[in-house]
This record gives sequence, C-alpha cells and structure tokens, in this order.
Amino acid sequence: MEIKRVGIIGAGTMGAGIAQVCLQSGYQVFLCDANQQVLDKAKGSITARLQKLNQEDTLSNLNLITQIVDLASCHVVIEAVPERLELKRAIFQELAQVCSDDSLLLSNTSSISITEIAAGIPHPERILGFHFFNPAPVMPLVEVIVGYQSGQEEAEQALQFAAKLGKKPVKVKDSPGFIVNRVARPYYNEALRIVGDGIASVEQIDRIMTGAGGFKMGPFALQDLIGIDINFATTQSVYQGFFQESRFKPSRLQERMVQAGTLGKKTGGGFYEYTN
Repeated sequence: MEIKRVGIIGAGTMGAGIAQVCLQSGYQVFLCDANQQVLDKAKGSITARLQKLNQEDTLSNLNLITQIVDLASCHVVIEAVPERLELKRAIFQELAQVCSDDSLLLSNTSSISITEIAAGIPHPERILGFHFFNPAPVMPLVEVIVGYQSGQEEAEQALQFAAKLGKKPVKVKDSPGFIVNRVARPYYNEALRIVGDGIASVEQIDRIMTGAGGFKMGPFALQDLIGIDINFATTQSVYQGFFQESRFKPSRLQERMVQAGTLGKKTGGGFYEYTN
C-alpha cells in the first residue's frame, strides 16, 4: 500500500504536532475534531510553526474536518484523543466501519493496551500503537506497539511509515507503559515523593536534575510541558496494568492538581506559573 493520505483524530497539542510532521513529509493530511474552535486553533499553531520554517506552502495539503466518515479515503489514520479506553475503542469501532480493510489504524496512546483497544474490532491486525513524544515535530522517537492481534506485516508498514516521517521508530511489545513511560515513572514519582516528604522543593529538584544530572528538563517542568493530567493518567494506567504494584502508585499531589485544573503550561500554571 502506498501511503498518500493521512488522517489524524484529535486536534489538541499532540494531534496538531503530528499533523505538522505529516505535512512536512509531503502527505495529504485530514485533521479531524468534533470542535471547530479546536481545529481553528490547531491550524493557527501549525501555520505559525511552518512559517518560521519557511514551509507554509505545505499548508495546501491540510484539510480540516469534523466527521470521522470523511477519513474513509485515508491510507493511515492516527488517533490522538485523551487517554480514555472507551473513547478510543469507540473511535476505532467507527474507523473499522469507515476505512478500507487494508488501512493502518494507529493509536498515539502513551500507556493504554493496544490489545484492549483492538479487542472485538474487525480486522484487528491493522491496529497498532504509534506513540509520538511531545513536542511531536521535535522529538525523534516513535514507539510502534504491537498488540496481541496486530499483524507483523502491518507492524512493518507502520515502522516504514514512521521512518518516512523522519522519525526513529522502535518496535515494542504491548505492555503497561511500553518502554519510555515505564522507565519514566520513577523519574516523576520519586520527585513527587521527595517534595511530599519535604526533602527538597520543586525548583531545587529541577535545578539539580538539569544542572548536575544533565537532563534537558527537570521532572516538574517536564510534567508542566506534557500536561499534569496526561502524566497522571499515564501513571494510573501503568499502576493498574501492573496490578497495583506499589512502585507505580500515583501521587496524591498530582491528583489534587488535576482536580484543581492546574495542569501546566496549557492552563497557565502547574508546578510553575506561565504567562502568554
């Protein structure tokens, strides 16, 4: 199958970033979201970034749509909606009815089981994980996650597609948190415990990890960038996936911040305060 048209469901931060990556790689892009305002905001951010790169001519390949049925002609569809299993399953059920049987249906999930997403959906061999990292136009890695019913031929197609996007794909077995988010849980969780125990402040921990540890970002600045709600949902998913092993237990502080709506940069404040 020659891939020419790529659909993306969800026009939030990740969806818009993935759309930009696909546009820069020469694909016709169909960005789908039920909310027209979200679509317009995504187009504005994509336009601004492409103008800075002198690649605004690629915008002619961007199509904004509000209905999944309009993705019927796409060779690849990437789902990039919030981390809720039932929402993702409902989307893939609809895609299975709309798209051709040989299209690739990919989920940008950061931790939810691909096997569980694909269960009971027609032709589950074409459903795989396709996990970008934030910001998608910058971060080179893509995890290609192979579920229990994912086909090996389809997995190879997904790996080749990621490479054509200029990314460095890694093939991963379906397991809680996959590779990166499983490795990253202690980075966030232990930092949160240190703050909770009163050993060091948020600012001190970030300064130590960047200044002495050589990390590009500290655990709290990184949570603010990713979104504290997304980070918390990922930790919950990994915790449940490992049958509530204590080493993955979510933080009460993180939970309270999600409840309060202080989610990081996207809300203007999280562990740090942000201005426009």
